[in-house]
Amino acid sequence: MLALGLALAYGERRASAAERFSQSAGSDVMERQTQNTRKGWIKHPVWMVALGLLALTLAPMACGNTAEGKGDKSANAAADKGAGGDKQAQQGDDKGDKAKPMAAAKAPADMAKGLLVAISQFQVDENKKVIPKPGPAKLEIITREGGKWNTQVIEDPDSNVFHKAFYYEPPGGEPGIVTLGGMNASVKIWRKKGGKWTAETIWTKDFGGKFNRMRDAEVGDLYGDGKPVMAVATHDQGIVATISPGAEGKFEVKEIDKKENTFVHEIEIGDIDGDKTLEFYSTPSEPNKLDGSVQTGLVMRYVPSKGGEPTVVANLGNRHAKEILVADVDGDGKDELYVAVEAETEKVNKKIRVKSPVEIRRYDAGTDPTKGVVIAKLKDRLCRFLTYGDVDGDGKKEMVAAPFSSGLWLLRPGSDPKGTWGKTLIDKDSSGFEHTSLLADLDGDGKDELYVASDRQGEVRRYDWNGSGFDKTVISTREVPKSVITWNIMPVPAKAVK
Repeated sequence: MLALGLALAYGERRASAAERFSQSAGSDVMERQTQNTRKGWIKHPVWMVALGLLALTLAPMACGNTAEGKGDKSANAAADKGAGGDKQAQQGDDKGDKAKPMAAAKAPADMAKGLLVAISQFQVDENKKVIPKPGPAKLEIITREGGKWNTQVIEDPDSNVFHKAFYYEPPGGEPGIVTLGGMNASVKIWRKKGGKWTAETIWTKDFGGKFNRMRDAEVGDLYGDGKPVMAVATHDQGIVATISPGAEGKFEVKEIDKKENTFVHEIEIGDIDGDKTLEFYSTPSEPNKLDGSVQTGLVMRYVPSKGGEPTVVANLGNRHAKEILVADVDGDGKDELYVAVEAETEKVNKKIRVKSPVEIRRYDAGTDPTKGVVIAKLKDRLCRFLTYGDVDGDGKKEMVAAPFSSGLWLLRPGSDPKGTWGKTLIDKDSSGFEHTSLLADLDGDGKDELYVASDRQGEVRRYDWNGSGFDKTVISTREVPKSVITWNIMPVPAKAVK
């Protein structure tokens, strides 16, 4: 397909208009479009060509409600032609156990925790076709009460995407929901008063490059003083910063790393070396390439309480990662670093070919940065979410990997957690550009449920372990499935958003 960017970047399924405009250059075409609107971008020849291609490709992509996996058959057939990837994308050890038939799960009538769903939304015309024009940044707050799923919405016209939202309690201050926005790069905290949500800006900055994003953040006691400090990743000048709560509701920002023309997609916090001091990790990489050529990336470590000097812990050579996980999944008492290394591709006869599929690599304290252990391979080009938890309540942790188009995968460490892990397909009919996923026990039954934004199917879903597989609940359905990209899902206390 001759669509802008996406086929060149991952090409295993046909792209929606929203995905095309979020894919290129580190998923920043969406922001480039908004930026160029103010500069007469339509006159630029590159964009004139792009619009021509969009006109050719958007026509067959009109789609209806897919709550039951239906919708426009021709569009879905074209998209699903690559669901398993083209044959070259199928290489690698990716057999795994097949998914078992699913029944409808029944969530409790009331739940003490809800979900924060961070979104970029795109306009839809009168024919239910997606227009590649982003709207305001959007946050959906989903709670369950009285046997019903309820949704509140926050929109921010200052930005066209919320990359993440999370509940935050500043010491001595009023708690709220923190959002990370772009194209106007801003960190804000939202509080509800009188039934309305209002925002206070914590940090905003023009980084001086083409793109301006707050991309990810995690919270932890990074300076050893007991304060909940945010570690923040940004685009596109490679700035990594910490935000510490101070006196009288103020915040202190420290920029601790910077490299121009660099996108940092992910932050993780943990203690891999077991010294009882938290460190955090980031994923700097080159901007996305549109021609299948090499895109390099690293994983860096920072220890703010010890000066914050950057250290390379994973050198991915001619590959890169946009997703990492730091957690003690194998239960040995120490955190491990897991890196979702995106596929190695090349351009052959004007088509992008996968040379090596997605790999999940493990790094322990002292692992050579060039010698991460491959614990799983996934027949896909992208993997933007790894999440871990205890799905069956047996006290042992599992990991879920959510690659772009090959479904949801449950990964379990075996007798040797540094060897190949067991792999089970949870649901092959779940996919999305980010394929945002979260394992969390929101209903308090002692088992973690899996929450997933299946953007291509137009659903936010919940999966529950039933003893031999997973049952599925559809929490919400989008009238036009491909009109949004969901960037993150986080838990939130229900009482905090009433």
